[in-house]
Amino acid sequence: MRQVLIYPGEDGFWVAECPSLKGCISQGETKEKAIINIKEAINLYIKVLLDDNLAPPEN
Repeated sequence: MRQVLIYPGEDGFWVAECPSLKGCISQGETKEKAIINIKEAINLYIKVLLDDNLAPPEN
C-alpha cells in the first residue's frame, strides 16, 4: 500500500501523485478516475523496476 496525494490541477483535472515513487503522477477528470489512473501508474512503475531487477522503494 502506498500513500497517494490527490489535489485539483490548474486545468480542471484532478492530479494524483505517489510521493514514494519519484515522478509517479497521473490525473483524471474526476477524483475517482484519478485514483484508478494512479493505481495503474503505480503498478506499471513497480513492474518496470522489477523487470530491470531493481527493488521498489519502501512505502
